[in-house]
Amino acid sequence: MARVLLWLFVLNLGLAFGAGMYEGRITLHDWLVSSADGTLHWNAEAAQRHNSGVRFWVFVTTVPLTLLTVANLIAAWRTTGALREWWLTAAVFALGDRIFTFAYFIPVMVGLLHAPDSPEAVKTAVQWANLNYIRHALVLTAWLAALKAFSLASSE
Repeated sequence: MARVLLWLFVLNLGLAFGAGMYEGRITLHDWLVSSADGTLHWNAEAAQRHNSGVRFWVFVTTVPLTLLTVANLIAAWRTTGALREWWLTAAVFALGDRIFTFAYFIPVMVGLLHAPDSPEAVKTAVQWANLNYIRHALVLTAWLAALKAFSLASSE
């Protein structure tokens, strides 16, 4: 059962990282748009139209990755040696992502979805986008550590 949890964790982290990169490179540009003079504007309508939080993220990370993170923390705690170190590292970084997501990213985006275009909304959206790089780094680190743990578990 522990190996299945780790395998699902690796898959979900990879999917979360790839989807996060896609959102940051592709869809975010629909939400924050530049006018001809270079001024940024918040496009809540585009963010609502994409509605990636409800249409995608809830099914990939909000529920599954959160549950997998907790389950993998428990499973990793029960192992020993290098496998434990790598697996716990992965789970702790994923937990950091989950905490950051629930404490900051979800509430801020919910507010932005209903915010009119204003300098404050643009400032908040730019900050959200910039902090997202930290979240990507957390997920990438968790994913790479989980891959290392998976390779160690497979060799046992």
